[in-house]
Amino acid sequence: MKNIFIHSLLTLLPVVAIAQATPPDTVEVELGGTSKVLFITQDKNDLEHLKQYDFQALFDDIILKLDSGSATDHAIADEPTPSPSTEDKESSSHTIYSDYDDDDYKDDDDDFDDNDDGHRSYPSSRQFFNMDFGINNYVETGGFSDPNQAAYYTVHPWGSWNVSMNAVNRVRFSDKFSLEAGLGISWYNFKFDEDNSLITKTIDEVTFGPDPRDHLNFTKSKLTVSYLNVSVVPVFNTGKESYNHHHYWHSWNQSEFRIGLGPYVGYRLGSHSKLVNKDDGDKDKEKEHDNFYLQNLRYGLRLQIGVHGLDLFINYDLNELFIEDKGPGLNAYSFGITF
Repeated sequence: MKNIFIHSLLTLLPVVAIAQATPPDTVEVELGGTSKVLFITQDKNDLEHLKQYDFQALFDDIILKLDSGSATDHAIADEPTPSPSTEDKESSSHTIYSDYDDDDYKDDDDDFDDNDDGHRSYPSSRQFFNMDFGINNYVETGGFSDPNQAAYYTVHPWGSWNVSMNAVNRVRFSDKFSLEAGLGISWYNFKFDEDNSLITKTIDEVTFGPDPRDHLNFTKSKLTVSYLNVSVVPVFNTGKESYNHHHYWHSWNQSEFRIGLGPYVGYRLGSHSKLVNKDDGDKDKEKEHDNFYLQNLRYGLRLQIGVHGLDLFINYDLNELFIEDKGPGLNAYSFGITF
């Protein structure tokens, strides 16, 4: 490599001398199959200084850096030591660039790099975490419709929070299409309109009605159900997506617009009812852990919509919350924001 540099330099000097009349802005010298040296001049007076440089010392220093692996993609070389005949002359600074092949170069962010020049390799994957926070409710779809009980399982939206924490693996197949596979835990919190709603499980069914303890001042009644969920959501996006490798909590908030729709399946981990009352100023919380004839499996569709840094979700359960004929025919849904 050293001989290639020197021979190329000797070839270059006559070109520089001839170019004094109309000096070019840039002179590029090919070295081998993939390397090159680029000379950039801002003032034609610099050509006189170039003639006096000790290029042997300059390239000895460059070769030493390349051999030691300390050179960078865009290395700014120190000003070379001038020859003894020009030590008293003013030297101008210059920049030498070490070229690389764009197709072979990738940084840590590869497909998600803000400075990506279009050379991408697909498919590629990325892992991150996100959290859903929103409101849940349900729609009555038939079966076990009892007007006397309906008032006691009617949900109050404010306070019926849906919380989910997810680990997501996104596989990108093109600039516009990716597939997100998620694994996470979610909680349905159904806060009832009637603060004294009591859930009672019998041999045949689960019923809803008022708590018979009229002397207590009830302030809250709710049903909480937790699930382990798996989801697979195809996502289409417009614009260029970028990724900050220092931020692993939700990494897809840079493309202009995105939308995804896909299925999910959840397995019930636990469930309990809670009644909160105040007796003589003291708050008392009563929890009952039971399955309440809730379905062990839930399955449905998830819709994701995002614009720049804002991401929204809607989940809808295609199967009923309770086992058929064991409770009211209710299909749960939730919607909110994804962080």
